[in-house]
Amino acid sequence: MAEATFAAGCFWGIEAAFRRVEGVTATQVGYTGGTTDAPTYEQVCSGRTGHAEAVRVSFDPGLVGYDELLSVFWSIHDPTQLNRQGADVGTQYRSAVFFHDPDQEAAARESKAEQQASGRLHGEIVTEITPAAPFHPAEDYHQQYLAKHGEDACSSTIRR
Repeated sequence: MAEATFAAGCFWGIEAAFRRVEGVTATQVGYTGGTTDAPTYEQVCSGRTGHAEAVRVSFDPGLVGYDELLSVFWSIHDPTQLNRQGADVGTQYRSAVFFHDPDQEAAARESKAEQQASGRLHGEIVTEITPAAPFHPAEDYHQQYLAKHGEDACSSTIRR
């Protein structure tokens, strides 16, 4: 098994999108990229912890490659919006790839360049590509939120 971590706005919709990918064995929503140890949802929403709402994806590389996960990532949000996705505004909603090793970093940078050159986006990609930082799982009620409450609860932010 391998891990990948992505931030692309509200973590509910991002988690739901990755859970549909064959080869993804588990997902967990949480907070990463900030300075507060063990932050709460309320602290992250304040914008003062520096964390992003993110999804940690466990996957079987024999069934799905990291490049395919990157393709899903680019397709489910607007990477040209700085610190926001749709109506969700704040640094916690930033677009970021948190790489776990040099191969993931290289793949993410190449993929970002390909996306920018593709012409499908209207603007400059602002997605951060940064080393994976400590990941703090979100509160239980956030885990698989859309599976529990209906997939359409967050559909306006999912671009897939």
